[in-house]
This record gives sequence, structure tokens and C-alpha cells, in this order.
Amino acid sequence: SSGINAEYGGGKMKQIENCNYAIALGKEIGFVLVGIDGNNLHDGDKLTLALVWQMMRHYTLSLLTHDGKILKDNEIISWCNTKLEEGGKDSKFAGFKDPSLANSRAIVDLIDVISPGHISYDLMTAAANDDDKFLNARYAITMARKIGARIFALPEDITEVNPKMIMTVFACIMSVGFAKENMK
Repeated sequence: SSGINAEYGGGKMKQIENCNYAIALGKEIGFVLVGIDGNNLHDGDKLTLALVWQMMRHYTLSLLTHDGKILKDNEIISWCNTKLEEGGKDSKFAGFKDPSLANSRAIVDLIDVISPGHISYDLMTAAANDDDKFLNARYAITMARKIGARIFALPEDITEVNPKMIMTVFACIMSVGFAKENMK
């Protein structure tokens, strides 16, 4: 016997050591990880979500580099609103907390501008109630994925206007827009 518990990947101490390494790597790339250590990750503590969220945000924003610089939230908002306007769409939004985003119209319109012909507006509801908003959000996420956006968000993130997750939706759609612009 080698002393390694194969069923659990080397035992708890080795697992916590690996978790501590993940925290160290996160801090190295600029994640804010105050009061969290390998034990928190190992135990599945709710502080783990802080690391997971920052990993998702880092990945999403890494898709959006301009001249080697990662874009900021206000630059994403500006780009999206400019594209919507250029595409002749009426929708626009002030920020990722904008309550108008709950109906998914701006997301669907942006998809239509970036990849014309994919959206069937007859599948969109008037978003008069929560069920309709949910259907719109589900459609928006499906269509964003269909044009190649790697969306982590759930329909609830859109209908409840979760600004962190909505930012990832727009950023992923924006990355598809960048890719299409670079192919021209």
C-alpha cells in the first residue's frame, strides 16, 4: 500500500493543499479572496461562490480583450448600445442593473444585430408577466448559444436582473460580435 487513499485522491490533506493552491493562483491573477482558504473550498463553503464567480468573470472578460487590455463594464455597455443603435433597434440599457433588461428584448435585439436572421420575433412574448419574461429569457439564452456565445447564465438571472450574470451574457455575445468583425 502506498499510503494514498485512491478513492479520495490522496486524502484530505492533499485535497486541502490543492485547494490552497487554487486560492493562491486566484490571488496571483488578481481575484479578491479575502477570508477564504483551501478548507472553505474543500468543505464547499458558500465562500466558494466568490471564487467561482470571479473565475467565470475572468474567463468571460478574457474573451474581450482590446489591444491586450480587458474591457470594463462601461465599455461593454457602450459597445452594446452602439450596436443596437446602428442596427436600428429601439432597445438600450443604462447598466447591468437596468430593470428593462428583465424582458430580454435588448439581448435578443443584440443577437439579431450581430447575427441577422437567427431571431424569430414571433417567439418573443410581450413580457407582461413573470412567466412570459422567463420564456423570453430562455429564448434569448438559447439563441445566444446558437450563434456561438458561451452563456453561463440561467433565465432567472435575466428575469431577476442579476447584474453580474447579465454582464456575462452581454460580454459573451459581444465576443461573438468581435469574432465576426475580425472575420470581415
